Amino acid sequence: MSNAEIFRALANERRLQILSWLRDPTAHFPPQRDGDLIEDGVCGQSIAEKLEINASTLSEHMRVLQASELVIAKRIKQWTFYRRNEARLATLAAEIGAI
Repeated sequence: MSNAEIFRALANERRLQILSWLRDPTAHFPPQRDGDLIEDGVCGQSIAEKLEINASTLSEHMRVLQASELVIAKRIKQWTFYRRNEARLATLAAEIGAI
């Protein structure tokens, strides 16, 4: 994916909010029954509830973030958990700094 496509993914306030929350999930989300907030990520249902959007809208936001490799998804039981892809975000920050 090109940086231009990544910037388009980041041009959405809700996606930026999700990335911000995922930076420190324990500060923004309650403990989960399934999946560790740090190791596994945050359950998509919790993110949707916090954003006050439905699951299909969240799914589209997360699809864009995953396609940009900015988040990593993990399935546990029937749930999908999301965490930031810190390596990709660091590479992107370095590339921006080089401009």
